[in-house]
Amino acid sequence: MWGKPARQSPSWALYTVLAINLALAAGCASKASTSRHAASAVGSNCYAKALPTSGEGGLAWGDSMSIARQKSLNNCMRYASRSGGTPHTCQVVLAKCKR
Repeated sequence: MWGKPARQSPSWALYTVLAINLALAAGCASKASTSRHAASAVGSNCYAKALPTSGEGGLAWGDSMSIARQKSLNNCMRYASRSGGTPHTCQVVLAKCKR
């Protein structure tokens, strides 16, 4: 006397939330992705790399050697502190200009 269990239909709220998420994801995916490094490197001539005694270093591009060196030191201090390194020991180890 046991009948078939009643078939449950998914909630319309679930479909609505899913549709909104897909629409938002599609809107974000259509925008051009620009990386800070790639955007700054397009017109920049010089680059520099700074490394700490331990932890991660930083690479940066700039219009002049001094700008590239300063940016790489800033990146080195940021990344070294995030990676558990020693940010106060950052030093520029490489600095060159393309042109």
